[in-house]
Amino acid sequence: MLTSFLAAISFLSIIPLRPKFALTPKQISDSRAYYPIIGLLIGCLLVLTGQACSYAFTTPITAAILTIFLAVISRGLHLDGLMDISDGLFGGYSTQRRLEIMKDSHVGAFAVLSAVLILILKYSAILSILNMPFPGNEYALILAPTISRWSMVLQLTMFPYARREGGLGSPFQDHSSKLTASLAALTACVSVIILGGAGGIGLLVLLSVFAYGVGLVISRMLGGLTGDVYGATNELTETAGLVLAVPLIAHGWLAPFMRVAEWLPEFL
Repeated sequence: MLTSFLAAISFLSIIPLRPKFALTPKQISDSRAYYPIIGLLIGCLLVLTGQACSYAFTTPITAAILTIFLAVISRGLHLDGLMDISDGLFGGYSTQRRLEIMKDSHVGAFAVLSAVLILILKYSAILSILNMPFPGNEYALILAPTISRWSMVLQLTMFPYARREGGLGSPFQDHSSKLTASLAALTACVSVIILGGAGGIGLLVLLSVFAYGVGLVISRMLGGLTGDVYGATNELTETAGLVLAVPLIAHGWLAPFMRVAEWLPEFL
């Protein structure tokens, strides 16, 4: 279990905690159980970084630093996946050609455009959250990375792998276990209930449906999913989570469970 946990940290973050010995396909596959936990830790680091920056910088600069933080903490791996997927899906007209483009190391116009647009949207969402005069808005910064890491587990469990010759995501398709996916789902559910209450549950459901929809569309275009798709889904889901959190916070729907329990009797 510890080996798979360290594998999850090293794979999803820049923190170099990968075990020194070679990992088995099963250990790599089982690491998915800890994806939401890694997202939760990243979210906590994001909040701490934001609080530290708020003492020295203006809110727009803090939002920019947090946007950069989310890209750097994952080594840019998920952003790279989004760029590869954008080039492949929009630059090719057949399954084989799309897969070839995605594997090409060259960066095309669609890749650049997708990266710029997603970073602008993510920055705007974070800036909006930081500017909202409501207590507890920092919980959105924790929930978005948590749910987005769960979205990758969802796709790993629900869809086949596209590349026959293997790739970055291929070990996750071997020795897959429903138990590890269930553990990830449990972690995600408990996290959103405690930190987000009813709004957190709604956010989890909406983003899970969104991630499944993305996987379904791309799977039909590629004959399955790849490591790039998982990374792209994380970027899209994380950004969507931050965007959707803005109206949820504004209406008081995204709040820790105990806070919801306090005002629920009055509401009823």
